Amino acid sequence: MPHLILEYANNLDDSELNVPDLLELLTRTAIETGIFPEAGLRARAYRANHQRVASGDSDLAFIHLSMNVGKGRELSIRQQAGETLFDALKAYLAPLMTRRSISLSFEMREIDDVKFNYRNF
Repeated sequence: MPHLILEYANNLDDSELNVPDLLELLTRTAIETGIFPEAGLRARAYRANHQRVASGDSDLAFIHLSMNVGKGRELSIRQQAGETLFDALKAYLAPLMTRRSISLSFEMREIDDVKFNYRNF
């Protein structure tokens, strides 16, 4: 049940950043690594309501990709998958990053295996 979570600055508008296309690319890339099942993959994006990047210059932007994954994969496998995803993200954003100053980051976290049972009320 991997989760891809994209956060991005509110000064990046839809004409610059096609979020649905980017989520499609990231999802497809994650599946193509061969270690994340399509059936459990979830991807979403959030535009920041407020942000401050570096000096606070209003032209500065950020894009941060987080991936939360379940336990059970070797560190080297997770690192390779992370590099593959980050490379895809960088390649997709390369044209935009030639025109804009964007801080780009990625992190992958293992979700603790504590399980909760719940139901809708």
